[in-house]
Amino acid sequence: MKKPRQETNSSSPRKVVVREVPIELCQFIKFGGLTESGGEAKQLISEGAVLLNGVVETQKRKKLAVGDQVKANGHTIIVQLA
Repeated sequence: MKKPRQETNSSSPRKVVVREVPIELCQFIKFGGLTESGGEAKQLISEGAVLLNGVVETQKRKKLAVGDQVKANGHTIIVQLA
């Protein structure tokens, strides 16, 4: 079964404001709206379907800092501090 190509309609990077850093990768993906649940975020990460600053990241609890870019499901979000 073919997976749909999601990168073709990706929007420009979107800043997501968080209250404090570091924030865990799986939490940020869910909070940023790239998945509907934390479980779905963890699954994407474990499948190697998440890029952190352009590199595949498989650590679910990887700590993110301000300015880090996360790409999943064809969308890019950037960590921004409130």
